[in-house]
Amino acid sequence: MSSPIQPSLPAPSQPKNFKRQHLLAVAVLTVLMAGCGKSGDGHGPGAGGAPPPAEVGVVTVSQKDVGLVTELPGRLEASRVAQVRARAAGILQKRLFKEGSDVKAGQPLFTIDSAPYAAQVASAKASQVRAEANLAQAAALAERYKPLVAANAVSKQEYASAVAAQKQAEADVAVAKASVQTATINLDYAHVTAPISGRIGRALVTEGALVGQGDATQLAVIQQINPMYVNFTQSATEVMALRNALANGQLKRAEGPQAASVRIMLEDGSEYATPGRLLFSDLTVDPTTGQITLRAEVPNPKGELLPGLYVRVRLEQAQAMAFTVPQQAVTRTSQGDTVMVVGADGKVSPRTIKISSAKGNQWVVLDGLKDGDKVMVDGFQKLQPGATVKPVAWQAPGATPAAAAPAATASAPSAAKATEPAASAAAK
Repeated sequence: MSSPIQPSLPAPSQPKNFKRQHLLAVAVLTVLMAGCGKSGDGHGPGAGGAPPPAEVGVVTVSQKDVGLVTELPGRLEASRVAQVRARAAGILQKRLFKEGSDVKAGQPLFTIDSAPYAAQVASAKASQVRAEANLAQAAALAERYKPLVAANAVSKQEYASAVAAQKQAEADVAVAKASVQTATINLDYAHVTAPISGRIGRALVTEGALVGQGDATQLAVIQQINPMYVNFTQSATEVMALRNALANGQLKRAEGPQAASVRIMLEDGSEYATPGRLLFSDLTVDPTTGQITLRAEVPNPKGELLPGLYVRVRLEQAQAMAFTVPQQAVTRTSQGDTVMVVGADGKVSPRTIKISSAKGNQWVVLDGLKDGDKVMVDGFQKLQPGATVKPVAWQAPGATPAAAAPAATASAPSAAKATEPAASAAAK
């Protein structure tokens, strides 16, 4: 009897998460193998060897003709100053100007009581009329005596007296005319006018004050502030050294429009927009200070400069073959001025230099450098003892730097795409 057919039993089922764990292990292994492959090319973070040289900003200097600018202390002064004074005695009746305003030459400023002076003019004119009448009478008498003396009808003595009386009458007329002119001038003095054009200050007297009594009372002050004068001083020692350097050929005299131009630096450090021109330098040295005085003229159409203001004056007095370097590249100490120079081998070494003056935001270097030197401007924090650097052209602040960010960030999207299949497999 055949045995009954046994039903086939199903194979034991695998755990549910076995397949998912297998796929995750495969994904992790793939990522690790990819990471090992990248690190083996010498560019990954785990690559061995020395770090690349640090990049530092440098400027390549070359000698050129540079103007030597001297900065000196100065003070502004009005080009013309006039004191308005009362030349006629009397009571001040009215002020005819606004304090602090601009006035024109001949503009009325004050009025003084003119009644006494008007009376003097009338009296002088009356005296002139009387003198002219006397002259007419004396002239007529002398004219009548002239034919009579020829006929011996009158004596020569009487004729001479008539002629003398005529000349005296003519003199009296001249005196009367002068008196009228004097009285008219005094009457005009009662109307005080501006002697010059300029800006007038405050009134020094008020209406009702008695002025001009015994002395010409000062009423106001007018200052012409366009153009302005700036008086500045320079040490006689510096002037003599500059002259000797020009005579020896070490420096040459400044030429062109900048030779006599003067730049004004205000108290807040800003530069006045309009340059001035040098007028003269004094021929004598102040015995108390050892300074020589110079004067320049500066246009002031808007009235921005005020008399008495202290300023700094920049004057180009000579020219020399020199180098210019940014001021931030120079280290200034009591021992001297130094810069860091990058050699052909990438080594950085200090170099002592001789600075003449500043020109804008740069120093003018007379000695210590040579053509082609690479002077370090920034990157000082990257320097390490004995390490080499990679010099790159320095860009002044505000310049557009070279765009290197896209190349650096281009690898991020590709890396994300490389890991995308593994991540999706793990998610499944």
